[in-house]
Amino acid sequence: MFISKAYAQAVETSADVAANLPEAPSAMEAFAWNMGLVVLMVVLFYILMIKPQQRRIKEHGEMLQGLQKGDKVVTGGGLVGTIDKIKPGEQEVSIDLGNGLKVTALRSTIHAKTDVILKDKPANDAAKKDDKKNSKK
Repeated sequence: MFISKAYAQAVETSADVAANLPEAPSAMEAFAWNMGLVVLMVVLFYILMIKPQQRRIKEHGEMLQGLQKGDKVVTGGGLVGTIDKIKPGEQEVSIDLGNGLKVTALRSTIHAKTDVILKDKPANDAAKKDDKKNSKK
């Protein structure tokens, strides 16, 4: 007929296939694996999301406590200036923006010190030289 005898003999029966399969895990094993995966996800979430944010908050708080007169700062609104007056324990800080312009800001609105921000950026003298060459043309 359509199926050769050799092929029909080579095909395994469903009983043969079922005999070779491993046993299904018990309900307790499946529950334990699922709970283990949930715990793993919570631990990874803590390590990758919560812990770094706590570290940044701690560093920002230390920076705010360490502010002194003369420090260059950037506020949350983007104003760049120098601390003119600061008293320990007070929340208000007087910032000199230049040209005699002074503002009072809350200590918590100070984003960072500019020396920390600018320290990481290298000077690009090559770009300045190229600009001078282009302006001469």
